[in-house]
Amino acid sequence: MENLVVHFPKPLKTSMIKINLMDEVKGLEGIAEKIKQCTRCKLHETRTNPVPGAGSLNSRVVFIGEAPGYWEDQKGEPFVGAAGRILDELLGSIGLNRGDVFITNVVKCRPPGNRDPLPEEIKACKPFLEKQIEAIKPRVIVTLGRFAMEYIFKKYGLPEAKISQVHGKDFKIQTLNGEIKILALYHPAFATHNPNYKEVLLEDFKKLGELIR
Repeated sequence: MENLVVHFPKPLKTSMIKINLMDEVKGLEGIAEKIKQCTRCKLHETRTNPVPGAGSLNSRVVFIGEAPGYWEDQKGEPFVGAAGRILDELLGSIGLNRGDVFITNVVKCRPPGNRDPLPEEIKACKPFLEKQIEAIKPRVIVTLGRFAMEYIFKKYGLPEAKISQVHGKDFKIQTLNGEIKILALYHPAFATHNPNYKEVLLEDFKKLGELIR
């Protein structure tokens, strides 16, 4: 790292250097390796395993949650706890399985006690999520929960909104890679505490089924 720094015309912050080095990373495996080595925020001090994400590079759909929970932290895989079982059922309701999609989170390491991710943690993980989206070039991005929705809406210039107002509605965005549809949904974890949310999610997944036909 020191050899890289001396060649810059003027000093740069370490965080800036790490973001620039992400430009050299190609493919999901390369991004995952960078995530496993990441020390950009304090979450690396308390994690058991980072959770880069899992699924197909050729997926038309990317699911973005908020942050890993206990079981995700233990196994290093996204959505493997109770919320993951509900997500599997939701996928199955429209004829999909995990191998057909890519699943990740805004934050790649578990916040202690499953607290909400902090702004600085979201900022630290931003280069990784950006690279994952760039590598996959999905046709549909599905946000699961408030933090994922806020991040993606801001990224693509969509107006601020509450999930209760926009869940199940798709937003069409024109990018250099073509049209992307954004679909904001409740986080499956809601359904583990309130079965009514599961019915809402099942209805909203029907919309996803229509978007990928």
